[in-house]
Amino acid sequence: MVHVDPMMSSRPTVPVVCAVIESADGRVLVAQRPAHKHLGLKWEFAGGKVEASEEPQSALIREIREELGCDISIAGDLPAFTHDYGTVLIEMIPFICALVPGSPPPHPHEHVAVRWVTLEEINTIDLAPADWPVVARYRATLSG
Repeated sequence: MVHVDPMMSSRPTVPVVCAVIESADGRVLVAQRPAHKHLGLKWEFAGGKVEASEEPQSALIREIREELGCDISIAGDLPAFTHDYGTVLIEMIPFICALVPGSPPPHPHEHVAVRWVTLEEINTIDLAPADWPVVARYRATLSG
């Protein structure tokens, strides 16, 4: 039996964007969270919170510039979904992106590390729980 929390619907949802940044050779970029932060040392698709006055696409471009020091273009979006971390309910808004020609390479300004991985390799890393549905949605675009 599934337990439904009656307070769930009254909890505020935090909008969060993330970038599935594709490389020319079919890899995607993941970044490792700092040890002292929530979900420390887990890997994730970089991104962050959407500010009250921002559109998700603008927030993503800003967050990637701040976190990775690079410039991206947004090629498309993936279906948004909610994920409950217990302490926070997020609305994950994922986008498929690419580095803009001439952009500096991604650098971990706010992460421990970044790396390019294949979709096979991503199965072997300690990915944050909210990022697994992003992987599934991304895979669906490649197979369909």
